Amino acid sequence: MASKFSEEDFSCPVCCEISTDPVLLHCSHSVCKVCLQKFWQTKGSRECPVCRRKSIGEPPMNLALKNLCETFLQERSQRSSSASETVCSLHSEKLKLFCLDDQQPVCVVCRDSKIHTNHKFCPIDEALTDCKEELKTALKPLQEKLKIFKDCKLNWSQTAKHIKIQAQHTERQIKEEFEKLHQVLRDEEAARIAALREEEEQKSQMMKEKIEKLSRDISSLSDTIRGVEEEMRAEDVSFLQSSVHTAASRGASGQAEVQSLGEDAGRCPIHTCNSGPQHCSS
Repeated sequence: MASKFSEEDFSCPVCCEISTDPVLLHCSHSVCKVCLQKFWQTKGSRECPVCRRKSIGEPPMNLALKNLCETFLQERSQRSSSASETVCSLHSEKLKLFCLDDQQPVCVVCRDSKIHTNHKFCPIDEALTDCKEELKTALKPLQEKLKIFKDCKLNWSQTAKHIKIQAQHTERQIKEEFEKLHQVLRDEEAARIAALREEEEQKSQMMKEKIEKLSRDISSLSDTIRGVEEEMRAEDVSFLQSSVHTAASRGASGQAEVQSLGEDAGRCPIHTCNSGPQHCSS
C-alpha cells in the first residue's frame, strides 16, 4: 500500500525526512514529534511550522501516518537489499555469469580478473536452472519420506481411534455383565427375604395359636383351682367323701395338661435361621 506513494508524501516539513512518530496538529498538518518540540522551543510559541496557526494542548499521535511511514521504510529497505544482491559488490556490474569453480555469481569484470583465472563459467540463468534441478532431485526423497510419515501418522491415528472404540465397547460389555450379576444377587436377596418373611409369618401364626390355646388352658386351670379352693373351705364329712374322687380326677387332668404344655413348649420354634430359608425347620 505504501508503495503507491512517493517519499515526499511521508516527509516531515521540518526535517524533510521520513516522519518519525508524527503528531497531528489542529490544522491537520503532521510533523515529527521531536521536530515539533524543537520548533516550538526555538520560536517560543506553539504554532504550526507550515501554516503558523496556533495549536492548543498536546497534539495526538497520527497512527495512520506512522504505520504508513514504517511500511514505506520497510519496502524501501527490501528494494535496496534486492538491488544490491543483483549487482557485483566489487565492480557494481550486473551479475550475469556463474563461476563453476567458486560456485558463486560473478560479473563480466570478475571473469577477466586474476581471481577467476582458468575458471569455468556459465550463464547465470543456466546455473539457476541446474541448481533448481539439483534441488528438485534432492527434494524428491524428502517428499517421499514426508509422504511415508503422513501415511504412518494417519495409520497410527486410525489405530488409536480403533483402540479407543474397542476400549469403550469392552467397558460397556463389562458393565452389562456386572449388571447381570448384580441383578442375580438382587433377585436372590429378594427371594431369601421373601422366604424369611413367609417363615416368620407361619411361625408367628403358630405361636399365636399356641398362646391363645395356652390362655384358654390357663383360664380353665384357674377356674379349677378356684373351685377346689372353695370346696376346701367346707368342713362337713360329706365334702370329705365327695372331694376324694373329685380331687383325684382333677389332679390327673391337670397333670396331663401340664405335661402336654411342657411338650409344646419344647417344640416352640424360637431359634434364628442364619443359613438361608432352605435350612430352617419349623
